[in-house]
Amino acid sequence: MKAEIENTYAEAFKGLYCRMLVTADDEQILRNAAEDATATPSIVIGRVEGGIEKWVIQDQTPDGRKGVILQFWGGINKRKPLPVSVKNFEAELSYRIRQDILVKPFTALFNYLPNPEGCLDMMERVGHCGDGFEWEEKNFGRHVIIIPLMVSNFRIERYLGFATGIMGANFWYMCKTKKAVLSAGRKALAAIHKVEGVITPFEICSAGSKPESKFPLIGPTTNHIYCPSLKKKLKYESKVPEGINFIPEIVINGVSLEAVKAAMSAGIEAIRDIDSVERISAGNYGGKLGEFQIWLKELSLNKEGKEMSLE
Repeated sequence: MKAEIENTYAEAFKGLYCRMLVTADDEQILRNAAEDATATPSIVIGRVEGGIEKWVIQDQTPDGRKGVILQFWGGINKRKPLPVSVKNFEAELSYRIRQDILVKPFTALFNYLPNPEGCLDMMERVGHCGDGFEWEEKNFGRHVIIIPLMVSNFRIERYLGFATGIMGANFWYMCKTKKAVLSAGRKALAAIHKVEGVITPFEICSAGSKPESKFPLIGPTTNHIYCPSLKKKLKYESKVPEGINFIPEIVINGVSLEAVKAAMSAGIEAIRDIDSVERISAGNYGGKLGEFQIWLKELSLNKEGKEMSLE
């Protein structure tokens, strides 16, 4: 029996993103750079967050080495002009590049956004890691900065494109067993990652939150009415269905609303037949967080790519 789909929606919002290609000589170094740079999903506390979109082989990269496509995302401050958000995004992104990618031996970084809305100049906040000894060249048909380091020169394309995409789309899968949390989550992630242009910054997330908080210095805090351990304490306020012991969340960011919807569809369809996954729901906040409402019962595709109902 397929898991029930609740008649609800995921609330999503606009964000700034860039796509970049990181390459390396060594596969383990490449994996370390990708995982370190994208390890902390922190858009909810005003920082930048990222995710691994996909791994690519040598003939798909400018320098003929193995590579990985990463996405990084930043929020848009609705109370200030867009350039303010762009400059903040550039600053936050530079920390990830400098601390997690540049420091890995024999890595290089290229732009992977073909039609950007604008560009971030990497000289000021990354290129000058060369302390004035950096220089610029044309490599592989790209305009790159060469930063001399103690192990090797780091190459970074000077201009990284950015655009506006969709952040915060999500779905919850309500489980009876601990085993289902991981088995279903991993299956959903595998399906989602086949969709081009999306990332899952939190992977399997145990900490669904809410916008309001008793502790504003922390930022978003636990969505208490959906915490199974509080069901008895909250009594009628709890919204945890009977028999549900775990409510994991998968968050999706994507380059377009269409890509996000396709990813949500793929993830949901991948786990609806798994034992102990009883219900599918989503996080929304009555329109307080984002302008996009993605209704679960309107978005699914089956494996053949035909539209279907989730009734």
